[in-house]
Amino acid sequence: MKNIFDAIEMKNLKLKNRLIRSATWEGIAKLDGSIDNETYKIYSELAKGGVGAIITGFTSVAIDDFYFGGMMRLADDRLISQYKKLVEIVHAENCPVIAQLALGAYYRKFDEIDTNEVEPSEVGVVIQRFIDAARRAEIAGFDGVQIHAAHFFFLSKFISPLYNQRGDNYGGNSEKRTKILFDILRGIKNNCPKLHVSIKINCSDFAGGGLTEVESFEICKNLAAAGIDSIEVSGNKTSVRGIKAGVNEGYFSEFAARLAEEVETPIICVGGWRSKNFMEKVLNETKIAALSMSRPLICEPDFPNKLQRGESEISKCVSCNTCYTTPEHRCILRK
Repeated sequence: MKNIFDAIEMKNLKLKNRLIRSATWEGIAKLDGSIDNETYKIYSELAKGGVGAIITGFTSVAIDDFYFGGMMRLADDRLISQYKKLVEIVHAENCPVIAQLALGAYYRKFDEIDTNEVEPSEVGVVIQRFIDAARRAEIAGFDGVQIHAAHFFFLSKFISPLYNQRGDNYGGNSEKRTKILFDILRGIKNNCPKLHVSIKINCSDFAGGGLTEVESFEICKNLAAAGIDSIEVSGNKTSVRGIKAGVNEGYFSEFAARLAEEVETPIICVGGWRSKNFMEKVLNETKIAALSMSRPLICEPDFPNKLQRGESEISKCVSCNTCYTTPEHRCILRK
């Protein structure tokens, strides 16, 4: 029988339990990606709260990524020392930490460039930025990196037929549209072999003309064959309101379960987890390796500890999504 508090191992990664903090945008970094005590406090709370691993909030690989404000960045060597401190804070609680490497959009002289208008040489720039950011993450002491290819940010759009109608080697069929992912994966693996390399990807774009479950399934299988160390299954319809314990939890779990049957790569599933009983039911009925969550840990950073001590069975999170409108994405229910 699998338990959410089983210690598990993935390549280059040891977790004390199966609960992972899914990347959550805090939105409080300075324009250049600098972080301060407010960020350190958030990650200290999370690490002390008992989660098995932490994936950082959206961490841009580019200094000229203006998609939204408050992004952390691993785009400059001068920032490494600040992120090293964050890693040390998390590691002090026996918790590994993974940097989510992302790009909101590609900008040319402050103008956002459409997916189809990015020059082939600029695609190469994007690939190298991800590789360079991974190198900085490794120097800072991160245990791994996660390639963010979900939620219609740059990579998600690039691999989606809804947005990518390019006529070169990075457009057209699925193999060409996803070439950028495999180039990034190969570059990180070759340059940072000690890192755990994960990817977050949509099981579906849930949009007409977009990535379907059938195509996403094949992409994930190809990523597994190429040596990705874990896959976090997500989708464009995230942060669903009105989640009820045992009723509509785990809304991406069906896809994740089917994928876990087909690949040896550990599958992580995000999407509305709220109760110990349901989480363990899913773990025991599927080959899903770990469960990731965001909003419950905004509401209760110590939710894993409460579960383990038997003080709680169900998250206090009511899925109101008001946290996304507050400074630092704080829960309005927290005292």
